Amino acid sequence: MGCLRLGKQPTQPAPRGENGESMDVNGDDSCKRIRLSDGRFLAYTERGVAKHLSNYRVVVVHGFGSSKEMTFMASHELLDELKIYLLLYDRAGYGNSDPNPKRSLKSEATDIEELADKLQLGSKFYILGVSLGCYPVWSCLKWLPNRLSGSALVVPYINYKWPSLPRALTKGDYRKRLCKWVLRTVRYAPGLLHWWLTQKIFPSSNVLDRNSAFFCSKDLEMLTNTPGYQLLNKNKIRNPTVFESIRRDVMVAFGKWDFEPTELSNPYPEMESLVHIWQGHEDRVVPFQLQRFICSKLPWVQYHEVPEGGHLLVYDGVVCEAILRSLLLGEDPLIYRPDFELGE
Repeated sequence: MGCLRLGKQPTQPAPRGENGESMDVNGDDSCKRIRLSDGRFLAYTERGVAKHLSNYRVVVVHGFGSSKEMTFMASHELLDELKIYLLLYDRAGYGNSDPNPKRSLKSEATDIEELADKLQLGSKFYILGVSLGCYPVWSCLKWLPNRLSGSALVVPYINYKWPSLPRALTKGDYRKRLCKWVLRTVRYAPGLLHWWLTQKIFPSSNVLDRNSAFFCSKDLEMLTNTPGYQLLNKNKIRNPTVFESIRRDVMVAFGKWDFEPTELSNPYPEMESLVHIWQGHEDRVVPFQLQRFICSKLPWVQYHEVPEGGHLLVYDGVVCEAILRSLLLGEDPLIYRPDFELGE
């Protein structure tokens, strides 16, 4: 019965070092962090060229069950060629960042803005979100578009609570039913969900664990050949703080929003910045039909579709390079242009 109270337990910040730095709860005291205005610490890592030598500064936002150590298949050659500085960080409650008991759509944007300011990225920077990590990007487009030099949403998840989604596209969609069940469970029976994700009675309690219902053949190939695939394992989820952070993340992402992406007006009428959405045609986590619909309502968004791509586009080095070149240089490879008119 004890686990039934996990959802109500207060989240605790990570312990502090002698000088006020947040210490890694996993034993890595060398982890870099910045302190936010509310006292929380965000952990981050840097890749690519040195910041002061860079032409492009890109904040990368990880998805569900991932971290700043996520696999992002951008080659060293590309980073050096274009002089790209990548900033990856642990979103609140993930990895080595403190949880945010007041997490909201807007708090995700303010976390990113404070991180960028603390690390002196400049008045503008690029942002790239992956899967569930795209809702912070939508939040930035809503609340701080003037800070963005460009935005890329890679396989952005769909919130089935968005009112504009046509019933003809969502009726009978098993993902809609699954999302509804998960949202109800994390809200009203978190202890039950915690038990299910950590129990040892059944052979596999992780619905996404290389499940062919969610991963296409290309994804499964990536999972087999790419080291470092991350999804929350049972040992991590057993930590009450980790579980509570995941729970809050899901509630914000799949709950009722303060706005809907399709209602956003073009924040860049002079084309001073570009927004890109990348979708895999064979994606079984996010259906391409819904992604096409979203983009049909946002003509200022550039839509790219990878013909044989699934949900793990960032594991494909060729696609990763195309995403960065599109974001930073405005390139639009013909192979990723949809062969249809949006809105069809």
